[in-house]
Amino acid sequence: MKPMPPADTQDLQGGSEIQLYAKRKKVYPQSVSGTFRNIKWTIMALTLGVYYLLPFVRWDRGPNAPDQAVLIDFPARRFYFFFIEIWPQEVYYLTGLLILAAMALFLMNAVAGRLWCGYMCPQTVWTDLFYAVERLVEGDRRDRIKLDKEGWSLHKLGERVAKHGLWLLIAWWTGGAWVLYFADAPTLVKNLATGTAPFSAYLWIGILTATTYVFAGHMREQVCTYMCPWPRIQAALTDEWALNVTYRTDRGEPRMSLKQAQKAEALGERAGDCIDCLQCVAVCPTGIDIRDGAQLECIQCGLCIDACDTVMDKVGRPRGLIAYDNDMNRLHREAGEPEVYKPIRSRTIIYAGIIVLVSAIMAFALFNRTTAGIAVIHDRNPLFVTLQDGSIRNGFTARLINKELVQRHYAIWVEGIEGARVEAVGIPPDLKGHPIVSVRPDTTQEVRLLVYAPAGTELDESTPITFMIEDVKTGERDSVNDNFKAPAR
Repeated sequence: MKPMPPADTQDLQGGSEIQLYAKRKKVYPQSVSGTFRNIKWTIMALTLGVYYLLPFVRWDRGPNAPDQAVLIDFPARRFYFFFIEIWPQEVYYLTGLLILAAMALFLMNAVAGRLWCGYMCPQTVWTDLFYAVERLVEGDRRDRIKLDKEGWSLHKLGERVAKHGLWLLIAWWTGGAWVLYFADAPTLVKNLATGTAPFSAYLWIGILTATTYVFAGHMREQVCTYMCPWPRIQAALTDEWALNVTYRTDRGEPRMSLKQAQKAEALGERAGDCIDCLQCVAVCPTGIDIRDGAQLECIQCGLCIDACDTVMDKVGRPRGLIAYDNDMNRLHREAGEPEVYKPIRSRTIIYAGIIVLVSAIMAFALFNRTTAGIAVIHDRNPLFVTLQDGSIRNGFTARLINKELVQRHYAIWVEGIEGARVEAVGIPPDLKGHPIVSVRPDTTQEVRLLVYAPAGTELDESTPITFMIEDVKTGERDSVNDNFKAPAR
């Protein structure tokens, strides 16, 4: 019996075998300067600055409230974002934010491909930062390649210890900054330093330190190529009008060295603008050759554009051999037609329209929401009780909500049945017969309610009623609907 081939190989006709998994080739991106590199530096500084410093920003919400501008308070079940406070009942705002994030991602893709991947993705930002540290310690591309090939020495050991030490420091602060969003930042920093912080804080700092160090320092482009699903999704969402980093083959081919190009031109032969210097490959953080066309590994960061423009300047040729371009323009240039760009088209209008619509709905709901609330649950057994005087009683459990930072007093009554009255167990009514329930600041209060329908009232087996509450001081109201149960006629 013929033995089975190894798990990482596959038999082909003729008995030859191929490897199913390619061994990783380490990438040594070269430093580059230019427009897109400056854009990436700016975005990196802004995003990292916000991430690391935002937990320390203060926001005065008054007494009895945390003063951290952005805080996810699990014990109190609140999310604070500057002047916005989200309760668990308002999780639909999270749904809206997820829709906005998805539509923004789709819109960026429709306009200019993988803008998110190339400039704003956390994997890109932190990998860029780790590369900057690596260049600072070990030097640029050639120096790092040379260092890797050298044998171990005190010089190499010192540089490696310095590099990995700085990486671990950045990774540790990345994990530390994350946990600061879940507690008061200055207090937690003090507790972490004195060893009195909760175990969960140290655990998550450790986890995030490890993942940041591994992903940004070691896995790097492999996260984008093999782990992230977005390149596959993005390829299905793009169209012929989306701008992507493109090598303009109609201008660059046939590629040849500068000397060969001069000889070809002297003989009246065509010579492309590409001088085959490989600078676009040297600066690429994923190690691909953009001249091979659209590739899954390309994150559209634009660094190859900067490298190519620099070379074109040196050889006296026009910039833009590599540029953000769409598929249609290559056909237009080949046909001698002017280039056409369509950032505004049905696809982008739909995405932008959804963003505006969802944003408007969320803003309307946010600025018109009440800070008082009521929810009720009808008793399951018994559904109703017929009293000696012929009146019918239903029992309910109500939960009153106070989202303000001061104690409030709610009057409660019911509508929908003529002459119906409501009692709150253990709470006396006011002069109007409405029970007044006090609710402490920023909390909820459960109360037992009994609703009475007068004797002789014509009722269906299930009659809709509305529970009303009103803040006796401000007049703010809220309501909830339920059903009053009665015996069949």
